[in-house]
Amino acid sequence: MAATNDRWTWVVGTASVGTLPSYPGRRYGDRVGYRIEPGAPESRVLLHVPHAATAIPPEVRAGLLLDDAELATELAAMTDAGTDVVAAGAAERARIRPWAFVNELSRLVVDPERFPDEREAMAAVGMGAVYTRTSDGRPLRTDEDPGLVARWFEPYARAVTELVRARLDAVGAVTIVDVHSYPVQRLPYERGGAHRPAICIGTDDYHTPQWLVDLVTGAFAGCGESAVNTPFAGCYVPLAHYGVDPRVTCVMIEARRDVGPELVVPGLTRLIDGL
Repeated sequence: MAATNDRWTWVVGTASVGTLPSYPGRRYGDRVGYRIEPGAPESRVLLHVPHAATAIPPEVRAGLLLDDAELATELAAMTDAGTDVVAAGAAERARIRPWAFVNELSRLVVDPERFPDEREAMAAVGMGAVYTRTSDGRPLRTDEDPGLVARWFEPYARAVTELVRARLDAVGAVTIVDVHSYPVQRLPYERGGAHRPAICIGTDDYHTPQWLVDLVTGAFAGCGESAVNTPFAGCYVPLAHYGVDPRVTCVMIEARRDVGPELVVPGLTRLIDGL
């Protein structure tokens, strides 16, 4: 299986990563737009893959100001292509299969990792939960349509919350691992530092203990240099648990797109096994 974005081409052996049972799965007629890939009953790990997809429902596409060529360019810049394949490859190789929550819609529909309110710093550059600007600052849509939040963002958030609660009930603790990639060259919208390590480790003051940072650093040592919260920062926790539930830990993995999958997949596998 392969996916290409920037100079990053993910090829994960010949593993049959598409044979897992998934639910609820792709469907836009009456929503969904995400899938859950079940893991082992005893697993405490949840892989979250929010930015791998390029699909945009027709009614959402109609509200975008870009022509088809411009949209293709924007998708190439903003999509973490192949991170779903990488997550699936690592899950298959792990000693205990983790659970996975995978967004099947482009982040140009809604970005499920943003705050949906005034707490979102990226809203200042037109990239809150609903993007109004492109990666280079051009208009993407005329306004921040609240209907998109109600139709796509909120159901997604509820589904992640329900899955986290179910795993907490089952095993008592959950570590959410955000799986991302980022381009070699800085994009105009970025607000982080100029340094671009092979692996960016995103953390949260409440939900990312130092032992988890150390575990990630060791797991990905073979990829090259790692750095914390640069050029991107933070990690995803459902709002119902955010800042109040220490049973939920989180970390974000941002692999620079010139770091090969032959390095990143084993690193992610080692992290899963360490958890």
